[in-house]
Amino acid sequence: MAFEVTFELKESDLDHFRDVMRKAQAGAKQLSEVDILANAKSLSQDIKVEVPAFVSERIAKLSILIAMIEDDEWKIPEEERADVLSALAYFSDPEDLVPDHIPVLGFLDDAIMIELVAEELKEDIDAFEEFCAYREREEGRSGDATVTREEWLDSKRRELHSRMRNRRSTRRSGRSSFRSIF
Repeated sequence: MAFEVTFELKESDLDHFRDVMRKAQAGAKQLSEVDILANAKSLSQDIKVEVPAFVSERIAKLSILIAMIEDDEWKIPEEERADVLSALAYFSDPEDLVPDHIPVLGFLDDAIMIELVAEELKEDIDAFEEFCAYREREEGRSGDATVTREEWLDSKRRELHSRMRNRRSTRRSGRSSFRSIF
């Protein structure tokens, strides 16, 4: 039997999560990119224990954010790289809203934060996933030997980077954004 629970985060709720994110980012300022990534990876590995599906589904999104930074062929633009790292900084804070050792609820705040971040970085994530699918499709294709791997990846990468910025700016016009913390 499945049971659906939905809730709405009002602007005051989002303000609370923005404040938590700002505090986590301030605390992570002394951390390097390597440390931030390691902490996010550690959280994603820690959560692979017995957790509800709604948490594990969000952890998959966290893994995508990490992959966006680590994928050398994606070459994420600096502004977007800073946004993703800024979002991942939250997961470097050992003192998050609900302590992770509390069964079931311990990762609830992490799941909510991942969902908020993933929604704000949706265009970036969609573009990255399309790039990965394109790369995988093209790797198996044999064709014009004069076009190098870097050339066909660069062409697609530029197209997707441009598209994600355009979609993000269009989507943001006229609505509140969690992204204001980045």
